[in-house]
Amino acid sequence: MTDKIAVTPRSLSVRGHPLLARLVEQGFEIVYPAPGETPSEEDLLRAIPGCVGWLAGVEPISLRVLDAAKELRVISRNGTGTDNVDVQEAEKRGIAVERAMGANARGVAELSIGLLLAAARHIPWSHDQLSRGEWRRRIGQELRGRTLSVIGCGAIGREVAHMATGLGMSVIGYDPYPDPRNITENFRYARLDEAMTAADAVSFHCPPGDRPILDAPMLERMRKGVIVVNTARSELIDETAMLAALDSGRVATLATDVFPQEPPKPSPLLAHERVILTPHAGGFTEESVERATSVAIDNLLRVLVRR
Repeated sequence: MTDKIAVTPRSLSVRGHPLLARLVEQGFEIVYPAPGETPSEEDLLRAIPGCVGWLAGVEPISLRVLDAAKELRVISRNGTGTDNVDVQEAEKRGIAVERAMGANARGVAELSIGLLLAAARHIPWSHDQLSRGEWRRRIGQELRGRTLSVIGCGAIGREVAHMATGLGMSVIGYDPYPDPRNITENFRYARLDEAMTAADAVSFHCPPGDRPILDAPMLERMRKGVIVVNTARSELIDETAMLAALDSGRVATLATDVFPQEPPKPSPLLAHERVILTPHAGGFTEESVERATSVAIDNLLRVLVRR
């Protein structure tokens, strides 16, 4: 019987990808639990049993799925985050969890800067007004001389900081493990509290914790008119508090690429005129998909085909 590998990232399952041929050449059969969609737990429970490998996206991987994956030897993420899977529980079952470190960093960073510029100059709002035949303007902001706080200074955060300093911004970085080699002109590290309250704009590039970083008390202490960009995880932001902050003007614009459920359900927050939305597209560039897929496949084969 041919060993199976499940492929679940939407960027790969909707049409496949030429690089997946490497798995077929090694004798594996590829299965797609939910082509073009984020698979549900039931989708995974039907497809994962019998698979020895899994090229995984951001879909939640429950303990029920891990328990059912009796033959699974490796979960290979096509990105960096592993908060969608309990790594310790996977490893208890003899399942290696691999990550494509830094593969999509440039793509996510460029989208983050794009969202920052779109927020500062009200680009989506202006487009919407003109497309409806209305000539209206909102005064924007120039980014040079303003302060951006980058929360999480891994591969993505470092790229964002580099691009922002290139725009003439001062950048404050927060990371629980600051790397002094990252300190350059117009970049410095600070504690989380200072980074959040000293910024004209904040960009998130960290995993979620036990509670949101951006909750009502923190929002009250931040600069009025702050721009918030989130291309990391939706759990970093308290949605109720954010809606109130947008209504009051405490937050000028929220630009987000991530949602508690994807596709997201309609909500007052997502419908707010000062919210910019993109469909979890940070790593969805030709180059990022190519790099992430290549690294994820390398990681699968390293575990499954030992030389």
